[in-house]
Amino acid sequence: MSINSDRYVIGVDFGTLSGRAVVVRVSDGTELGSAIHEYPHRVIDDTLPGGRVRLGPDWALQSPDDWWEVLGTAVPAALDAAGVTADQVIGIATDFTACTVLPATADGTPLCELLPDRPHAWPKLWKHHAAQPQADRINALAAERGESWLPRYGGKISSEWQFAKGLQVLQEDPEVYDRADRWIEAADWIVWRLTGAETRNVCTAGYKGIHQDGGYPTAEFLAALDPGFAGFTAKLGGELSPLGGLAGRLTAAAAKHTTLPEGTAVAVGNVDAHVTAAAADAVRPGQMVAIMGTSTCHVMPSDQLAEVPGMCGVVRDGIVPGLWGYEAGQSGVGDIFAWFTENSVPASCTARAAEAGMGLHEYLTSLAAAQPVGAHGLVALDWHNGNRSVLVDHNLSGVIAGLTLATRPEDVYRALIEATAFGARVIVETFEASGVPVEEFVVAGGLVKNAFLMQVYADVLRRPLSVIGSDQGPALGSAIHAAVAAGAYPDITAAAAAMGKRTAAAYLPDDARADAYDRLYAEYRRLHDHFADGEILHRLRAIRNEAGS
Repeated sequence: MSINSDRYVIGVDFGTLSGRAVVVRVSDGTELGSAIHEYPHRVIDDTLPGGRVRLGPDWALQSPDDWWEVLGTAVPAALDAAGVTADQVIGIATDFTACTVLPATADGTPLCELLPDRPHAWPKLWKHHAAQPQADRINALAAERGESWLPRYGGKISSEWQFAKGLQVLQEDPEVYDRADRWIEAADWIVWRLTGAETRNVCTAGYKGIHQDGGYPTAEFLAALDPGFAGFTAKLGGELSPLGGLAGRLTAAAAKHTTLPEGTAVAVGNVDAHVTAAAADAVRPGQMVAIMGTSTCHVMPSDQLAEVPGMCGVVRDGIVPGLWGYEAGQSGVGDIFAWFTENSVPASCTARAAEAGMGLHEYLTSLAAAQPVGAHGLVALDWHNGNRSVLVDHNLSGVIAGLTLATRPEDVYRALIEATAFGARVIVETFEASGVPVEEFVVAGGLVKNAFLMQVYADVLRRPLSVIGSDQGPALGSAIHAAVAAGAYPDITAAAAAMGKRTAAAYLPDDARADAYDRLYAEYRRLHDHFADGEILHRLRAIRNEAGS
């Protein structure tokens, strides 16, 4: 079939630092062209744009202008790269990091456009953790009252989520809270901009908005948190839309901006991790997909409902309609490796990497890979950005045990890689101990390219790793949802089977290394359980924050 006789869809993935668009053939999922647009503002975590207003510890914001620019630059560039004309495109879908959430007026105008010098008027990125006190209050009150929704989130909700961030706005800037007619996920806001119609997707509402069994927490519960919070759910919109559904069609203004035809189908918004399951054709019960990048999100459909301690949530229809969708996660993975290379590697090591013609990550990986398991004498906790699962405490911090004067950079680098694998094993074991079997472990995301890291995970988990067949999992997954919204396939499962890609059992565990890792993992669990209450690590964080205030 010639390129001009087929139909195409576009998936747009909005990440932490950039957005990318990919053009995909509907018939078989072939990716024909892509483009990336780097956010000019990147992560706003020091001062607001203009430099006049400083932010506090653990803040992380973004600019909605950056997101809109992605649609105006990356989409046309991807079409050009693919050699596809706009009139051949039948649908577009987007995905976002979650919970990236913003206050807006009733017509969708972001409050940061009206109040640019007010930090709480800006979108709060997923890794904004400054709402931890509010999350602690929500968790304590919900546990005290026996709220039925709390076990659906493993017993704790996160500081990253809609209610904690919304309560922070109310308590720290009531004027911004009052002016916010809408409190909306970026995943839904961008669809609103494209279609002119406000929709709310079942995925973010369920996982990040505490929507369970047809409703949100009661006004009585919210008032007990803060009397001014009683009406918060009115800001969250109305009826929820199913994943893969048609949210609307491109308006004339959005069509001009993206260069796509007016009236092009636009899919309901979604989350980057959850759409990736479709890209890997992993939408059946027991297929856990770990999307590994700066952080890792673990998502898995299941036909069973269970309470899994420390999971991020379980939501009916949260990944594919008709199944329960589970989510867990690790707050830092690739970010931890980046932190180490940027801050803790001596110049001599960097020079040797340059002499070898290798990047620093590649060089350290090659040295680490040459070591026998356990030769570095270290064990680390992967909590540099807090712990999402299974402890749900973003005020925890990283620990490295076993350092000596003989410890080398590659020793620590390997220990950090192993720590993230141990963290993944805790998650898998917790699911299975709760009666939710993990039948297949599928890896996606940028870290798939590191073969040594993949082998470490296979050995630590003592199970084969399957690998997604795309470098652009979220964008491909969004494109699959676009094909469903445009009517090319009856449902996500059928579209994923035709358009998704994965290599089963790409990495197999080595028994001898796995045995050695069992010993290290036992030490990791001892360290994990010792620091899990946060007593020491919270005090250290408090001292840091007081000294920096």
